[in-house]
Amino acid sequence: MDVASSKLSGRRLCCLVAVWMAATGARANGPVSFELDVQPILTSAGCNAGACHGKQRGQNGFQLSLLGFDSDFDFDAIKRQARGRRLFPSAPQRSLLLQKATAELPHGGGKRLERDSRPYQVLLSWIEQGALREFANEPRLQRVELVESSFVFKPGESLALRTIASYSDGSQRDVTRSTTYLSNDASIVSVDAVGTMTAGDLPGETAIMARYMNHICVANAVIPQSRNVPEEFYSSLPRQNFIDDLVYAKLQKTSIKPSGPASDASFMRRVYTDLIGRLPSATEAREFLDSESEHRRESLVAELLERPEYVDHWASQWADLLRPNPYRVGIKAVLNYDNWIRQQFRDNVPYDRFVKQLVTAKGSTWRNGSVTLYRDRRSPDEMATLVSQLFLGIRLECAKCHHHPFEKWSQQDFYQFAAYFSRVDHKGTGLSPPISGGEETIFVAGKGQVKHPVSGEVLQPRPLFGTADIDDPSSDPREALAGWIASPENDYFARVQVNRVWALLMGRGLVEPVDDLRSTNPATNPELLDALATHFEEVGYDLKALIKTIVQSRVYALSSSPTETNIGDRLNYSRHYRHRLGAEVLMDAVADITQTPHSMRGMPSGSRANQVWTHRVDSFFLDTFGRPDENQDPPCERTPDSTVTQALHLMNSAELDRRIKSDSGRAAQLAKSEMSPEEIVNELYLAIFSRYPSEQELQYAAELLVKSGDKRRETIEDLMWSMMNAPECTIQN
Repeated sequence: MDVASSKLSGRRLCCLVAVWMAATGARANGPVSFELDVQPILTSAGCNAGACHGKQRGQNGFQLSLLGFDSDFDFDAIKRQARGRRLFPSAPQRSLLLQKATAELPHGGGKRLERDSRPYQVLLSWIEQGALREFANEPRLQRVELVESSFVFKPGESLALRTIASYSDGSQRDVTRSTTYLSNDASIVSVDAVGTMTAGDLPGETAIMARYMNHICVANAVIPQSRNVPEEFYSSLPRQNFIDDLVYAKLQKTSIKPSGPASDASFMRRVYTDLIGRLPSATEAREFLDSESEHRRESLVAELLERPEYVDHWASQWADLLRPNPYRVGIKAVLNYDNWIRQQFRDNVPYDRFVKQLVTAKGSTWRNGSVTLYRDRRSPDEMATLVSQLFLGIRLECAKCHHHPFEKWSQQDFYQFAAYFSRVDHKGTGLSPPISGGEETIFVAGKGQVKHPVSGEVLQPRPLFGTADIDDPSSDPREALAGWIASPENDYFARVQVNRVWALLMGRGLVEPVDDLRSTNPATNPELLDALATHFEEVGYDLKALIKTIVQSRVYALSSSPTETNIGDRLNYSRHYRHRLGAEVLMDAVADITQTPHSMRGMPSGSRANQVWTHRVDSFFLDTFGRPDENQDPPCERTPDSTVTQALHLMNSAELDRRIKSDSGRAAQLAKSEMSPEEIVNELYLAIFSRYPSEQELQYAAELLVKSGDKRRETIEDLMWSMMNAPECTIQN
């Protein structure tokens, strides 16, 4: 064993060497197991990878299960398929399995093994022993662990991972060189095929996945800042609640200093756009900025959470996740669905009840909007993927065809979970895209089943973990599932929702993507994610209470201006992460700034963008700024990035120009008012940037107005156009 670069203690190293020698020595002299010895070699050599024989139809007539998830299938493929020609028991060294792997015969995958290597000798011994599927009293692989799972690096330093497999007979084996490794960010810490990690030159952190025979474990790797920050600095930071405690604790580990507090103007604009999806009016901005109350921020948050705009803004977040294609399910069904979602937010329905109503929905699509979920997703496997991703943050799609490559979920797990929806049935006109206008009723039938696609076995409903017993066989199986999903014992349920809310408010989720919670995609601050989930449970899954807790933390109110120590930080919330305003927020901002209401086909006059109930309502502006494609299946993901097209649209849009120049708009009203140049400039800055202008800005703009003469309105229009194209208008600081 190469232990020179390991950080293990001498005692632990001695124990590890003994374990490794005992396990490998015993295996070399004993019977060779197909599952414990042969398959790991095929996986380590890449034979069953997705680019080789593990792809859906295999390679050149030879197919293996992806990453060895199906031992019976692989054994049959090697020993029995192709008339058994892949093995040559009477002359094992001439077996195609060995001659192809050593490139003695033409092989598209090239040479994978050397003749004098141990893997080659193991394969040869297996064939010599009769190529058995398993031998008597064969142990089972029970778990795989990293000897050490947390590493702190210096820039450029190399450290070694060690992976140990444990078996049912009590034996252990060092499987470091047979394990597959993957770094979540190789620019921070890379890892090679034998588990040697090498740190980059810049501070940061990442996770390293180690996968051995469908068992996965994760190591955390950190390169802290080289400077030493005194502990007193962090203990003296102002704190509002547990969020601050946990964020500052993480910053202390990485020697990162947070930015200072945001100004009142930045905070005000931030909470307006985050909580109700619109900019403050000039009057609202002036009132807040001129207030001398010590509790003005807390009062503003409480007020905004009770405003009707809160409903439309936050309901539209869930509409993105749930809204189906109107061409597929019908316009009336989509409208009822949207109305139902918004009503839940009007009533401030607890999140657990909201989810239970969706999962167990039944009735008419024209009377109960929530059942549109089942009009769109019509088969158990479709429902399994959607429900697991939305309400658990578990992406099961991969397990539909094979064992999940980065998780523990198997095909058996997937179809047992899907079996909860086996009795959901539909009555009515069904779907007839692109119209689908008829009514449909969703009900629970007396029978229904889900079969394993490989074995054909009829599977009984079973949750992914824990228990969700169905007490009465005649009852709706979804009732048991909904109870299990929303159970406090189900850690995934609260965690995925608080992660979503955190991402919307903080600019980045603790886990990204926000609905992909797995061991190989760990949270940047696991303690904070768990604490937020616990808090969410304690407040009765009250979304407003969760939002209020996050927004009133000191961390939320940090400035977005970076410091010398946190300029490269994108994971630890040492500053507020700037991000572009959402499409609907920005579109409504244009209407509010210019004081020209929207006119959208299919919507009442004066409707706001976040009240749009279907993406079939035409809007070139919303499409340009990233609203989901109407033909995209839920859950819909938006594009948060700024693009050249968006910048060009703001600079050249005829619609924006028309709004600015409108005779009834803000520019025209200011031009004919009795306001002084300074008052006009203040009004524009408060309406567009939600702040007062600096002395220099005020002097420059006011001077332009003084010199404008009879072109006062034109000058105001030019000022508005320039300010609306500034990053300060379109970016949340």
